[in-house]
Amino acid sequence: MGIGGKHPVSIQSMTSTDTRDVDATLNQIIALKDAGCEIIRVAVPAKEALAPFKTIVEKSPLPVVADIHFDAYLALKSIEAGAQGIRINPGNIGGNKKVKEILKAANEKNIPVRIGVNAGSLEKKYWHSPDSNAEKMVASVMDKVKFFEDNQFFNIKISLKSSDVSQTVQAYRLMDQACDYPLHLGVTEAGTFFSGSIKSAIGIGSLLLEGIGNTIRVSLTDDPVQEIKVAKEILKVTGLRKTGIEIISCPTCSRTSVDLISLVQEAEKELAGFEPQKKIVVAIMGCEVNGPGEAKEADIGIAFSQKYGYIFKKGKMPEKIEPHRSIARLVELIKEFAGGETPPLP
Repeated sequence: MGIGGKHPVSIQSMTSTDTRDVDATLNQIIALKDAGCEIIRVAVPAKEALAPFKTIVEKSPLPVVADIHFDAYLALKSIEAGAQGIRINPGNIGGNKKVKEILKAANEKNIPVRIGVNAGSLEKKYWHSPDSNAEKMVASVMDKVKFFEDNQFFNIKISLKSSDVSQTVQAYRLMDQACDYPLHLGVTEAGTFFSGSIKSAIGIGSLLLEGIGNTIRVSLTDDPVQEIKVAKEILKVTGLRKTGIEIISCPTCSRTSVDLISLVQEAEKELAGFEPQKKIVVAIMGCEVNGPGEAKEADIGIAFSQKYGYIFKKGKMPEKIEPHRSIARLVELIKEFAGGETPPLP
């Protein structure tokens, strides 16, 4: 999968299994692919992980990027093992001589190297600089970019992550002005599913809306499959993915006469794993105030009154239905719509 230029923004994640456990790692990669992941990063923490890593690369249904820290030997051997990319922090890999060896090997295989700089692991020479952390991260990256270019290596990706959202956004904005290499977006150590999803959506989403970023990873303290779900939603709501289901639903109020929360959850459950090749906007609304308007504007929608749900298909309202049957009918219509044009009116 290409990154940068006219290629669409891609979704990445990282395995949380022990790389030495080939079966567990491959099973997780398959689950991530099924969820919508497009590039997978796998840690190579020790020499004992190299042989399993080679097997993982050979059998993985996704392009595999080797994540390397502290040991250039592991990077070189991962390239030999067939890694489709390498992620290193040049500041902790053993000095410029070792970095040169990695760049030479990567050039020979024509694979990219991601320069990954995190706020929490800045080189010592930047510790006492009066600059902001964002400026320090950019300065660190640009030092490495110049070194890479001086060694005739240009197949570069860049990330500058912080657990602080505003710091992350500032760093990427500065980086976007400083060079034209593809940027890998993410808020690092974002936290649990709840807090981490919010931090990631704000940080990654705001940059994407500014036209910054070429590939993303949502970093959560959770099953990495959850990262993919959040990443896909970020791309949908920023308008960068024209496929999948977007559900619009109201927060409910005293006018709501149905258990809208459970109905929307039922719809999400029934549609889980269903990925149409076009974007379908679905409205599930709880009352007559904003409900008909939102349902009418959606591809498929339903607005509930005191007794019935009124179903809309591309702006027309051809049928009403009892609430307990509404979601099954809604899902049926959505799947019909995904297979062609507007479902036929009864």
